[in-house]
Amino acid sequence: MQDKLKIDIVSDVMCPWCVIGYKRLESAIQSLGLEDSVEIEWQPFELNPDMPAHGENLRAHIERKYDTTPKASAEARRNLTALAAEEGLVFNFFDDMRMVNTLELHVLLEYAAEQGMQHDLMMQFYADYFTLQKDMSDRAVMADSLAAVGLDATEGLAQLDDPEALQQVRAREAHWQQMGISSVPTFVFNRRSALNGAQPKEVFEQVLSELSGDQA
Repeated sequence: MQDKLKIDIVSDVMCPWCVIGYKRLESAIQSLGLEDSVEIEWQPFELNPDMPAHGENLRAHIERKYDTTPKASAEARRNLTALAAEEGLVFNFFDDMRMVNTLELHVLLEYAAEQGMQHDLMMQFYADYFTLQKDMSDRAVMADSLAAVGLDATEGLAQLDDPEALQQVRAREAHWQQMGISSVPTFVFNRRSALNGAQPKEVFEQVLSELSGDQA
């Protein structure tokens, strides 16, 4: 029996390109019939590790960080919304949307991984933030997200006050940074090769075909 193809997705919950890129990867996996031959694990990356927990207005943040004009920022959001729709995603950007610190979300994703529910929780987080317009810095929202995928909200939230759990996430982040990853999404295949960015489905298909052939 051949080993599964391991794909680590280094990502952040605040990253729209991360979920768009994942959906393109998912489409490639499905088109090649590799659903049972691939193992996906989400790895932590903080786009803004120094940001306060409550965050910053998204539009103001993008314009400040990337020195973009309000017009260019609005056009980028329209473009992202259209690209997301092509992948079956619904992005509902709004004026008061905030970019928040995601360390606690990554802690919860590590907890979910221990329960075999990491992917479900990541998809829930993306939906909560980009589609349902929720404040992802609010622990009540986090509790709802955990419960929505069948996880114990009380047990999960307890991880947020555990210094060891926080340190584990920071250690994982440092590992991937030491591997040379400085942007997201980054898709790492069998811990040996990587693709950066939300590549087209066809690019993922080519890589998956080559790697699955090597493992046959």
